[in-house]
Amino acid sequence: MSTRYSQEQELQVNGKCYHIFPFDGLGEGNTAQTLPYTLKLLLENLLRHGAEAFVSDADIEALANWDPAAAPSQEIAFVPARVLLQDFTGVPAIVDLAVMRDAMLELGGEPGKINPLSPVELVIDHSVMVDHFGSQEALQRNTAIEIQRNLERYQFLRWGQQAFDNFQVVPPGTGIVHQVNLEYLARGVFSAERDGRTLAYPDTLVGTDSHTTMINGLGVLGWGVGGIEAEAAMLGQPVTMLIPQVVGFRLSGELAEGATATDLVLTVTEQLRAHGVVGKFVEFYGPGLQHLSLADRATIANM
Repeated sequence: MSTRYSQEQELQVNGKCYHIFPFDGLGEGNTAQTLPYTLKLLLENLLRHGAEAFVSDADIEALANWDPAAAPSQEIAFVPARVLLQDFTGVPAIVDLAVMRDAMLELGGEPGKINPLSPVELVIDHSVMVDHFGSQEALQRNTAIEIQRNLERYQFLRWGQQAFDNFQVVPPGTGIVHQVNLEYLARGVFSAERDGRTLAYPDTLVGTDSHTTMINGLGVLGWGVGGIEAEAAMLGQPVTMLIPQVVGFRLSGELAEGATATDLVLTVTEQLRAHGVVGKFVEFYGPGLQHLSLADRATIANM
């Protein structure tokens, strides 16, 4: 299926041509330009995948004409730009890909064709155990013991990084997954080659860590999913959802002296629970945002 609303435009940046999917092709009479930012990301995602069978004109029209007062009823597809794994849930996913290659070989096919279709990044951080502490050598000793204990798993993941396209492993001792995602892996704007042209689009993700939402503090849309959903996304399958309701949370002023981001999070959480936000997106806005550092924003997003 190919939607009539997907119209590409060229964008020149530093002498390089990128293709983007603006909302111009939607015509007049819709609310696309005034949508909450999170829904704009979902709408761009639909337009960019308009040629796929899982996107219809009805999906795009429903999102472009979103009614904030209406109960969610229209299901849409979302294709994240990348998938984030940690070693606890990531190893089974890579094992599945390896088994698929064996099956392809038995069928007389080319096993090298079995690869993740979406970029996959696996951060090794769930195997840490503290045997040494209270000394300057503690980190080095704990890392050495961790590698010894998990040598077979780590060798397998290293093989996977070399064997599969679109698969990157962040080695042990680097940091916890949502910290590494925030500080090293996030792009802000993603780019990829498709049919001889370079597309530019927002960085989005799903991850198998419950703290994946921490990346929202950087303005990157992402949330946690189960291992099966993550593996499906690795293979290019969309995540399906109802068009969500969006709750706006206005921040004004600044934190008082002695107050921390944790204090703010506890207050925000109390108010959001009272309002009811299950299954909804929450957007923070207002003049108070300029007084929050990235660390503070990440703390709020991590709640």
